[in-house]
Amino acid sequence: MGFLDELIPLIDLRKFLILLIIFAAAPVVAGLYGILHDQITFTISPEYFTRFKFQQFQISPALPYRLAVAIVGWSATWWMGIPIGFILGCVGLIHYNSKDMLTVTMKAFIVTIAIAFATGLIGLLYGEIFLANKSPEYFQNWSIPDNLADFRSFIAVGSMHNFSYLGGLTGVIAGIVYSVVRRRKLPLQRM
Repeated sequence: MGFLDELIPLIDLRKFLILLIIFAAAPVVAGLYGILHDQITFTISPEYFTRFKFQQFQISPALPYRLAVAIVGWSATWWMGIPIGFILGCVGLIHYNSKDMLTVTMKAFIVTIAIAFATGLIGLLYGEIFLANKSPEYFQNWSIPDNLADFRSFIAVGSMHNFSYLGGLTGVIAGIVYSVVRRRKLPLQRM
């Protein structure tokens, strides 16, 4: 049996419809993740947003803070859903049928999100334990506003944000591995 003979049964219209749904849903899921993530980090360091992120994203100072934070969170992460959805959706095509593809790919998204969040928490701890103890001179090449009321929290939240992007990458890799492992464990089922 050749490669094409193995591939052809894996392709059907339902799987491509699932792929389109994944492509459409992934940016929404990523944006909602960003909103939740930034609501948490705003609680830890409001200054990270009021003195840095609001300016970076050109957010009006007239908006209520929590709404402004939601806009920043959405704007910073929705686009990550495009490559994540594309990658996990395409990997999902390896499954024998559309039901397995949808179920396993959604779980792969959960794996990706969980790893991104856990990595962000590691970044928060790293920022709090190691970076926040450094003198402001250590950060002279960073974009840090002068006269912060809570320098430590600002640095810890910045670290969490940076680690979260790394977590997204490692989460996608883990999601791919999860999908491939599940494909090998699922019985051969057609349609």
